[in-house]
Amino acid sequence: MDDIAQPTLARQSVDELVLASRVLEDDLLQTQLSVPTAHCGGCMAKIERVLTGLEGVASARVNLSTRRVTVTWRRAGGVPPLLETLSGAGFEANLLSMLEDRPDNEKRRLILATAVSGFAAMNIMLLSVSVWSGADAGTRQLFHLISALLALPTVVYSGRIFFQSAWSALRAGHTNMDVPISIGIVLALALSLFDTLHSGPHAYFDAVVTLIFFLLIGRTLDHLMRDKARSAVLGLTRMMPAGAKVLVPDGSRAFLPLDQIAVGDVILLAPGERVPLDGIVLAGEGDVDTAAVTGEAMPVPVTSGSRLLSGMLNLDGSLEIRVTNISARSFLSEMVRMMEAAEQGRARYRRLADRAAAYYSPIIHSLAFAAFAGWFLASGDWHRSLTIAISVLIITCPCALGLAIPMVQMVAAKRLFERGIALKDGSALERLADIDIVVFDKTGTLTIGDLRVTESEIDRRYQKVALEMASRSEHPVARAIAASGEHPSNIVLEGFSELPGKGLEASSEGRKFRLGRADWALAARDAAKNRFSTVLSVDGELAGHFAFSDLEKTSARETVRQINDLGLPLELLSGDRPEAVSALAASIGISQFRAGLLPQQKVQRLEVLAARQGKAMMVGDGLNDGPALAAAHVSMAPSNAADIGRAAADVVFFGQDLTTIPQAIRVARKTRSLVRQNLALSVGYNLLVIPIALAGHVSPLLAAVAMSLSSISVVANSLRIPRPAKPRFDPSDRGRAPIPAGAAA
Repeated sequence: MDDIAQPTLARQSVDELVLASRVLEDDLLQTQLSVPTAHCGGCMAKIERVLTGLEGVASARVNLSTRRVTVTWRRAGGVPPLLETLSGAGFEANLLSMLEDRPDNEKRRLILATAVSGFAAMNIMLLSVSVWSGADAGTRQLFHLISALLALPTVVYSGRIFFQSAWSALRAGHTNMDVPISIGIVLALALSLFDTLHSGPHAYFDAVVTLIFFLLIGRTLDHLMRDKARSAVLGLTRMMPAGAKVLVPDGSRAFLPLDQIAVGDVILLAPGERVPLDGIVLAGEGDVDTAAVTGEAMPVPVTSGSRLLSGMLNLDGSLEIRVTNISARSFLSEMVRMMEAAEQGRARYRRLADRAAAYYSPIIHSLAFAAFAGWFLASGDWHRSLTIAISVLIITCPCALGLAIPMVQMVAAKRLFERGIALKDGSALERLADIDIVVFDKTGTLTIGDLRVTESEIDRRYQKVALEMASRSEHPVARAIAASGEHPSNIVLEGFSELPGKGLEASSEGRKFRLGRADWALAARDAAKNRFSTVLSVDGELAGHFAFSDLEKTSARETVRQINDLGLPLELLSGDRPEAVSALAASIGISQFRAGLLPQQKVQRLEVLAARQGKAMMVGDGLNDGPALAAAHVSMAPSNAADIGRAAADVVFFGQDLTTIPQAIRVARKTRSLVRQNLALSVGYNLLVIPIALAGHVSPLLAAVAMSLSSISVVANSLRIPRPAKPRFDPSDRGRAPIPAGAAA
């Protein structure tokens, strides 16, 4: 999704700001702004501080990778002056239009500036070689003048990228990484001009232009890498149609933009069109390509009642779809937000790097001033002292430190997304690398969750009531019961409710019915004698029972093996019967398991693990696992999980291939290793070169080359995150041998 900005507003239009915002709740809105002049951790902290200080602003988060600010604010406090506040703080800001597609002007500007500085650097360096080779005084002076004529327009044109950013920061009363860069460039240029006008033996035009050239190479690579890392998000966004054909109440058809289509509207989908919004098929049938959502290559047949998610492709057949989610809350929109959130999470290392970068510029300025003062007091040579101070300014620029963490995080998020894994928060990657135990749910996670009734005995008087109750739930057990008989049409239920981990409850004709766990549905004396976990009770008395079978996923055994190879223990937590849980655990190789657990008991088990210093990753489908997913150190859920599961999980994976779980752990561990390496490279570089520069052993040219190489080394090191293996589609991935199943997951 491109960062497309509307023209900068000198005075914020209230109506335009409201129209560009997304409604989260009745009184809560979210606005996205482009801040192209934000370059470092100091900028990030400054922007968040000034925005959160506004009345009515609930939160402000900066994504340095995309140079975007997400602001959440309350309408009751009035419309906050977001753009005016950022302008006053020294940052250019624009409202975003997420659906437009315009050229990347920033990339064009960087490439042109790099080309100009590269041309000038090449020619000035050739002239400098002649000077270094011992040219006579007249030739040296001529070459210095020619170098000055090449350097001056180059500094004005190519260096303006740094000067504008530095001036905006200083005007707002703070500094950023471009301040010491700009000071170094201006001082080196001024000193070189002074020496040229006074026929001095040295001039540093080569250092000035080469510094700009190398800095622009790093900044251009950074910009291109950010675009490349976000290509998955761009691909998702481009799947979104601009609108859809809606069937209006009078029978006519109208093409409406997605943001004007409401829940309950009926849209018409022709063959070859992509599903624009989440919905349920009302009429029609055909095959749908779900690869964008589940990662599976095999088309899925859909008929009346089938659930569709935005991004799926209708291969054949005309469909009528009832919308169940507005555009801002559709599956594709959720995936886009998750990818963007993955780049801006405040993990421990990133917070450390941000703080270091924020204090870095004042430290650099102090060191440069100390170098000038010390050398001038010691030698009395202001020229030599100023040259050393310039070298200190240039060689200690914190560009590498500013890139150390965000670059690794972006590349890791892209690698995972290529494999079908989306991070909801950048800090999830760090927490994923720290886990020391993996905890699985059973039904719908390790098994396909597509249960079948294999045995049932029920009082015929209450059979239709049981079917009607089951048809109102999305739980796999309830769906299996509903599919085992004809759906009744004349049953009236009162007070229907679903209790997670227990079952369904309703009243009909003055009787109370419960369908679910025996220890909940039956009186205590009957529950103890009952061997079936799923029963139907009428006023507490047994009226029927059910037995089910489930299939383990074909990737479950391989996933368990790979997690064991990573040195991580596994545990299975389930609400199912002990015999069903035991059979599955033995089949796939998990030795530790607990059965018959309610949702709160799963949470209690995770709390016990945490008390033992166990950092657990919970993997569940969300039907009964929402609390456990939220309570775990880090959590994962499949993309087809219940909404509560996707909302609670930190990581979402597409499709049914569970081997994405150990692959995500490997990428997280590699990311942690590279983050530490980048921090060591950037900090170690400065600890090494600062004493050398202060001692006067580094020329401005050598300082420019060394500083640029440190930034490039950090970017190159970040690219070493391996690409996870692609999933192998197995048409038989509907499961292996049937596993006895019970009432709860």
